[in-house]
Amino acid sequence: MKQICISSTQLETNAPEGKKNMLVVVSDQAVKENILNQITNGAQMVKLENDPHAAFALIIDGKTLTYALEDDMKYEFLALAVDFKEGTGKTTLAVGDGANDVGMIQEADIGVGISGVEGMQAVMASDFSIAQFRFLERLLVVHGHWCYKRIAQMICYFFYKNIAFGLTLFYFEAFTGFSGQSVYDDWYMLLFNVLLTLLPVISLGVFEQDVPSEVCLQFPALYQQGPKNLFFDWTRILGWMFNGLYSSLIIFCFNIIILYDQAFRAGGQTADMSAIGTTMFTCIIWAVNCQIALTMSHFTWIQHLFVWGSIVTWYLFLLLYGMLSPMISKNAYQLLVEALAPAPIFWYATLLVTITCNLPYLVHISAQRFLNLLDHHIIQEIKYYKKDVEDQHMWTRERSKARQETKISFTARVDAKIRPLKGRLQKKQATFNHRFHS
Repeated sequence: MKQICISSTQLETNAPEGKKNMLVVVSDQAVKENILNQITNGAQMVKLENDPHAAFALIIDGKTLTYALEDDMKYEFLALAVDFKEGTGKTTLAVGDGANDVGMIQEADIGVGISGVEGMQAVMASDFSIAQFRFLERLLVVHGHWCYKRIAQMICYFFYKNIAFGLTLFYFEAFTGFSGQSVYDDWYMLLFNVLLTLLPVISLGVFEQDVPSEVCLQFPALYQQGPKNLFFDWTRILGWMFNGLYSSLIIFCFNIIILYDQAFRAGGQTADMSAIGTTMFTCIIWAVNCQIALTMSHFTWIQHLFVWGSIVTWYLFLLLYGMLSPMISKNAYQLLVEALAPAPIFWYATLLVTITCNLPYLVHISAQRFLNLLDHHIIQEIKYYKKDVEDQHMWTRERSKARQETKISFTARVDAKIRPLKGRLQKKQATFNHRFHS
């Protein structure tokens, strides 16, 4: 790692005893010029570096930093420190283990505190806490990757399911001439986000894993999906919103076309508004829960319980709600038992609408795996076909591609050897400059 050290101590500590007060202004100006030269030389070193994998470390002490942040050189210093938060807008992470790191941790976008011998001040001020510095790799490469994917997919799915549900209400209002009458029972709308679609979202946001933790550590390049924002850009957000629009149109139009003037009961009666609304709501529950099942890459018994249990919960609620007094259940009284369950068209409509709503997304993810493979797709297929066990050479080759080569170790050793020579050279230069000014 190539180090760019900026320091102001040399010129300030060589003023003669008898002329110390006289040279204060001159020394201060010389310090500024020296710091500016060091910043310029450092920026030039970065620009002339031909190795794209070279790593740099900027080292500056607190007193020198006060000079570097003055108006006459702060932009030059900002140009050198390209990761400076206010200048580039990039997300910054600070790691500290003591009380002196609290300010840095609080100022960064993400603060990581290390609990140790220096107390718990850094931990209490941080967003995440780890016991040892070596756990930082797992925090970023594993949990950072998982957390980004989970939150991105969860937010996009929220857009999808609420658009798919909410727009059907608008379509019905337009269909009935904005009469103000709702197609759904009030309890249906109340339980949609509270009970019937809540647990699958929790399972997606807590348990989703596109690849196992050991694979994340073996392929650290997967972490770059987060900084590149592959799963939460406007293209993906608008795609999920369009998917919700498409699903709402399919749910409303198919149910109206199928149930509007078709015989629904055994006696030839057509479906009333409560039957149409309940059938339409059943299609929504099936469509959005099957959609989140297609979105998930990792299934345990918890995900299965939450996703399919939410669908079962809807039928149980409909059954129990219909068993209540007509004063409470109103038009839903015995609706499932006497009207919906005996009608084959209710089950056919539910199946047809569910398949039609989720078919475009299924085609999309299938085509993506054939035409535009992402890194985690390749690793998933390698693990699925057990190529990591059968072909160790290929597995090792793919792992090596996921690691960027740097010269950190080599340059760090070289800098350690020449650092004493640089120190003696800087002292000689400071002595020469002092004699010249004197």
